[in-house]
Amino acid sequence: MEITAPLSDTALQRGTRWLSHAGVRPTRQRLALAALLVGDGRDRHVTAEGLYAAAQSEGEAVSLATVYNTLRAFCAAGLVQEVTVDGNRSYFDTRIDDHPHFYWEDTAELIDAPSHELEIARLPTPPEGAEVARVDVVIRLRRR
Repeated sequence: MEITAPLSDTALQRGTRWLSHAGVRPTRQRLALAALLVGDGRDRHVTAEGLYAAAQSEGEAVSLATVYNTLRAFCAAGLVQEVTVDGNRSYFDTRIDDHPHFYWEDTAELIDAPSHELEIARLPTPPEGAEVARVDVVIRLRRR
């Protein structure tokens, strides 16, 4: 999902609350990126490059490396989850509950899939000394 909302006072307030709830220090750059991610109250799936482009369009002086580092910090704080579609493309999802995704191969868009329609009957037993941390389900779609 593209980020189109400008950095309004409401967006900045939402971003501040979002960071505060997770105990993340609200630096100027983190706050701007948080406001872009959650400022309109909608869940979204973004790439670091997409978030960087949105920040640039808002006139934010932030590097792509800072965007990556900030998204990793948001992941560590439990604010977003990383969804890896393939070895070359990761999305950062602001909806952090367990849920499946559809990935459109032609547009490289990641969207939520209906959780209530997914059934996983059984998982393999993890190796000795390991436990399942999370199951990621990405269903690739191709237009006919």
